[in-house]
Amino acid sequence: MGRAIVLDGKACAQEIKNNLALEVAKLKRQGKIPGLGTILVGKDPGSVAYVNGKHQDCAEVGINSIREDLPADASEDEVLAAVERLNQNPDCSAYIVQLPLPAHMDTNRILNAIDPLKDADGLHPQNLGKLVLETAGNWDFPLPCTPRACLELLQYGGISLNGKNVVVIGRGVTVGRSFGLLAGAKAINATVTTCHTGTKNLTDHTRQADIIIAASGVAGILKPGMIKTNAVVLDVGVSRVELENGKARLEGDVANGVDEVASYLSPNPGGVGPMTRAMLLKNVVEIAGRTAVKEKLDWKNGTANYHL
Repeated sequence: MGRAIVLDGKACAQEIKNNLALEVAKLKRQGKIPGLGTILVGKDPGSVAYVNGKHQDCAEVGINSIREDLPADASEDEVLAAVERLNQNPDCSAYIVQLPLPAHMDTNRILNAIDPLKDADGLHPQNLGKLVLETAGNWDFPLPCTPRACLELLQYGGISLNGKNVVVIGRGVTVGRSFGLLAGAKAINATVTTCHTGTKNLTDHTRQADIIIAASGVAGILKPGMIKTNAVVLDVGVSRVELENGKARLEGDVANGVDEVASYLSPNPGGVGPMTRAMLLKNVVEIAGRTAVKEKLDWKNGTANYHL
């Protein structure tokens, strides 16, 4: 690592999880136990590892785990039935459908069937629509995990976005499109430019940026000569690169040498990845907290809601 200060996502994520454990304990004393559900179709090794990691995270902070594991040849209707079970399950505060789904399924149809109030990833169309409409930053709904992870990690490093020029490389829903909605809100007050692999003269944009979020999924797309001195860089994208020996390795969007120019750098791995997992847990706990408040108000008003 060069001169850049490392934005340590592992350390920040652990601090967040420690705080979440306190929040979970508080909710439990109030009779509300947060629960994370997962729907996993098939046994793709990467997906299995990801889902197992989620449940390990839950155990660490005291969140209950609810699993719906289906075979790879399950029908779309069977997956939709699992979605509905979690929609109706009062012990499930929020849940995810692990992607990718098998090719024979309509992914959008399944994701749209998720109860928006139980959207652990913060990527349901209704919640993304709310993010578009809420320009002040008064968010009372699930937020996209990875963009939120970027903001939390920057805050952890003491880096303000107020009035800063931010360039995001990537136009995917998971990061590129949604980060600008978060960081551009009045509560954050950044000016965000969204670039992508089709952007002409990409360097003209990145050289003007105070902060760069590299999330294109193109290995080494951001090179040292593309950033100004002392820029802050977060490496979010990941690619599978084939090697000459027939093996492969995972690489981030940030090329070697950027750490010699940047003032702060979030590495990949060890940066935004652990933070994204922590933000999923944070969504679950916040959703459980909002549900507990609503149930208390419903009971006070004589309309107790048991999610039957």
